[in-house]
Amino acid sequence: MLLALPSLAQNGVSLDEDDYSQTGNSALLPSTTKLIYNHLSSLSTVFKKDIEKNLGYCVKNVKTDWNGAFNFDGHLEFLTSCIRKTKGDVGHRLCTAAEIKVYFSNFFDKVDKDVHHVGPNKNCNLSYWSPGCEPGWACSTGTSQKVDIKTTIMPSRNKDCEPCCEGFFCPRGLTCMIPCPLGAYCPMASLNRITGVCDPYGYQIPPGKNNHTCGSADSWVPVGEGGELFCSPGSYCPTTTITIPCSSGHYCQMGSTSQTSCFKLTSCPPHTANQNLHAYGIILIVILTTSLLIIVNCSDQALSTRERRAAKRREDAAKHARETAQARHRWKAAQDLSKIRQIGLQEQISRTFSRKKSNKQGLGAMEMDKSQTSSNDGSSGGGGNKKDSKDLTNMVRSIDDDPDHGHDGFHMKIGDKNIKKHAPKGKQLHTHSQIFKYAYGQLEKEKAMEEDHSNMTFSGVISMATDTDVRSRPVIEVAFKDLTLTLKGKKKHLLRCVTGKLMPGRVSAVMGPSGAGKTTFLSALLGKATGCTRTGSILINGKNESILCYKKIVGFVPQDDDTVHGNLTVEENLRFNARCRLSADMPKADKVLVIERVIESLGLQAVRDSLVGSVEKRGISGGQRKRVNVGMEMVMEPSLLILDEPTTGLDSSSSQLLLKALRREALEGVNICMVIHQPSYAMFKMFDDFILLAKGGLTVYHGPTKKVEEYFSGIGITVPDRVTPPDHYIDILEGIIKPSNNMSHEELPVRWMLHNGYTVPPDMLELCDQIAKGGSSSSEKKTQMGDLTDDHHAVEEEHSFAGELWQDVRCHVELHKDQVHLNFLQSKDLSNRRNPSILRQYRYYLGRVTKQRLREARLQAADLLILLLAGACLGTLAKVDDETFGSTGYTYTVIAVSLLCMISALRSFSLDKLHYMRESASGISSLAYFLSKDTLDLFNTILKPLVYLSMFYFFNSPRSTFEDNYVVLLCLVYCVTGLAYIFAIYLEPSSAQLCSVLVPVVLTLVATQEEQTGLVKYVGRLCFPKWAMEAFIIANAQRYSGVWLLTRCASLRQSNYALSHWSLSLSLLILTGVISRFVAYFLLITFQKK
Repeated sequence: MLLALPSLAQNGVSLDEDDYSQTGNSALLPSTTKLIYNHLSSLSTVFKKDIEKNLGYCVKNVKTDWNGAFNFDGHLEFLTSCIRKTKGDVGHRLCTAAEIKVYFSNFFDKVDKDVHHVGPNKNCNLSYWSPGCEPGWACSTGTSQKVDIKTTIMPSRNKDCEPCCEGFFCPRGLTCMIPCPLGAYCPMASLNRITGVCDPYGYQIPPGKNNHTCGSADSWVPVGEGGELFCSPGSYCPTTTITIPCSSGHYCQMGSTSQTSCFKLTSCPPHTANQNLHAYGIILIVILTTSLLIIVNCSDQALSTRERRAAKRREDAAKHARETAQARHRWKAAQDLSKIRQIGLQEQISRTFSRKKSNKQGLGAMEMDKSQTSSNDGSSGGGGNKKDSKDLTNMVRSIDDDPDHGHDGFHMKIGDKNIKKHAPKGKQLHTHSQIFKYAYGQLEKEKAMEEDHSNMTFSGVISMATDTDVRSRPVIEVAFKDLTLTLKGKKKHLLRCVTGKLMPGRVSAVMGPSGAGKTTFLSALLGKATGCTRTGSILINGKNESILCYKKIVGFVPQDDDTVHGNLTVEENLRFNARCRLSADMPKADKVLVIERVIESLGLQAVRDSLVGSVEKRGISGGQRKRVNVGMEMVMEPSLLILDEPTTGLDSSSSQLLLKALRREALEGVNICMVIHQPSYAMFKMFDDFILLAKGGLTVYHGPTKKVEEYFSGIGITVPDRVTPPDHYIDILEGIIKPSNNMSHEELPVRWMLHNGYTVPPDMLELCDQIAKGGSSSSEKKTQMGDLTDDHHAVEEEHSFAGELWQDVRCHVELHKDQVHLNFLQSKDLSNRRNPSILRQYRYYLGRVTKQRLREARLQAADLLILLLAGACLGTLAKVDDETFGSTGYTYTVIAVSLLCMISALRSFSLDKLHYMRESASGISSLAYFLSKDTLDLFNTILKPLVYLSMFYFFNSPRSTFEDNYVVLLCLVYCVTGLAYIFAIYLEPSSAQLCSVLVPVVLTLVATQEEQTGLVKYVGRLCFPKWAMEAFIIANAQRYSGVWLLTRCASLRQSNYALSHWSLSLSLLILTGVISRFVAYFLLITFQKK
């Protein structure tokens, strides 16, 4: 604590050891020793304010650090020995506060680190240099001069100069003694006759002074500038004058005051400076590696076991539903047989009564009265039989109308309506078995209804018309008039004058040659055409409203099937979309029914539990993947379904299966529109409407499919045999085939406009004249002239290179501006569907991401194994340097952990960009998606520091605790994970990986730069490696006390660190991680939706 630069008190108590010096009475020696020690101890309270002011960055608690350096209670032998040696003159030889101030102020202000003496002063200067000014020597003020140890004036001290006592150090340039701190070993030096150096301190005696001998220590400096004062490694110094070698089973680090017991399984022979914890590191490597292998293998097994159990329940439910359906079918067969027999009995009874009536009519007139009586009796009897016959007929008809109700013998609880009547409602179904039984029972009912409807009996038609169980959805009718899209900045038409209507319950096909704007047409209908200027109108249900108001009930199937999660099964992909996009009010059992219905209709039963797969890991076939892509939109029960080339890459049977499933959707009122290429004739006839576009986005035909050949035949275009109509029309539009009547393909859009009475654009009026004249050669000439004119105008309007560059930049900016505007566009919700809450969607996302991470357990295990090896290697190579408190090892740690954790965190968002775009566009919560990813990454944030430290700590053996190092690494990993989110979301994967490598390395080098100036200085203060390094070094430096106090202050001052900044550094790391996540989320919702 003598490091302080105190403001000295004016009135203090002087040391009074004159009684012992005058009498030499040994009985007074203990009291004199105690008196001097009490004066030294009081300096902690005297210097407290100045220490906190000037040395607050390296002294956190004055009392604690004082006791760690100068608490000699119970070990005052060195002071007693010095009193005895100086005959009680110690009080006149101890440095006053003024002299201590001179020593330590010169120490901190010096430039040359190899010089340890102070500058000229009252007692040691150029004009007067007493023997006490030499290192290891001290002088007395004399008994006649009373000296207060707190004085602010340096006393004259030049009498009775002699070697410094052991346990004290006497600096060169001062004639007083300062006690050595705890952890130091300050014996009397011995002169080395060969080198002329006083060992072990390294100073020399002045030449020509034969009476001058070696004294005690000469300086207390940081260990890097002179470590002679420190107790040597492998020994401990309970006092500053005694050194004891470490015994076996213990270790003694440099500057130790006691020996520390080694852990078990460590080898600690005598004179051990540090225990070898490599055995614990090897054990941990084996344990963690084994655990990782178990997790990798058991994660798949756990998921497989769970899937097998679910499949078993599902199969049992399906078997129960099939048996119920078969029983119902047999019961209906028995009912039909009963009807036949009843009808036969009715006919037999009718024939019998008819014969009796005819016989009675043949009697003679002579028996008129009797015959009249018999006739009356017969009539009455016949009327009774008619009544019975009528009752029987009504009963048969009632049985035919309602075979499951109203009659004895027909109350078996196996019919559809009995199932629905006696089965619990959807909200009352809780177990998986109940839900699956309900779902498969409904599916079997729907199959039976389809069979009845396909028979088209009168009763079947009536049942279909009166069935209240047929589900209906909100209808969406899309009408568009003069729809035109022009690319901004380039004035190029992508769509032009497109007019038509998409009707609910109908399947429309959009076809045309490449470049006709088919996908652009779909984007325009969905309100997602960015970078374009739109003219014309789009009406939804006859109202001028945005389609985005109905996005919860609008499905879009993109052309690429990369938006299907490859590490999920078919059923898991469908179930997630159903949960997040179906109405929150729909019971769980009904959602399961929807999923099962889609799987059934798309023919995915055989692969429902198979992983979809990816490029790296094979899964289901390409055709099945396409059907899953469509099914992800079908499970949300859309009212408008837009598909972009769903049959591309599918064979004919798969395409027909898909189209049949879509037609079943259309029966429920769904408006379906799809782009398709090269359909077969059978598939083409399955479409209700046909839209044919020409290059430039012009309409050639839009109407019913069954009338397309009639229309084109009317304008002289007939389809050859064995050629599908759309292929023939597209070949004409491409110019591959010329019509037989010498008609040019440029006329076809104009002919459609004229046929429907649409307005023809002014620049196409010449084609109207061509059509009116019927001339083809002149038309071709004029077309060629028009092309030449257009080329001439293009040459005239050609801009310079700078102008074209500026135009491209403007187009790019406009495109991004439109995308951002689309992302933040708020539209009212008219879909009348309430999606699940953000919290519930978060739970669904969390379950999905957990399954994905479990299936990627090998990848996670590889990350942890790399961290294990990095910790072991860096811990072995970068040993703790006591001078810098292990800064080298911590520098490597910051770089390695930051780099590895950032690269692994990139996978959270880099690999799912396309999936997120599709899900967010459909209305699923972006916040739930982001939070679920971050929540699962918190597991890695907690685990990875533990894995790394389990190697690094035991191989490096720093003095700081494992808990302190773990807390710092935890905050560091949390920080760099947030930064990795920004790179992953905003940059391409390759650029994100490059940034994840360069940023930690560069910022760490900047943060550890010794001489920082200008911008580098401010960057170094505001980067996360600086905060992590400061927290690591502070945690380690706090464990260095006693003789290490000066080393701590010098190192922290050089690095511009402060002990009080430990919590601040951790807070900054956490704050950076939180801010990074906010920025990443903002980028996610701003730049990733397309």
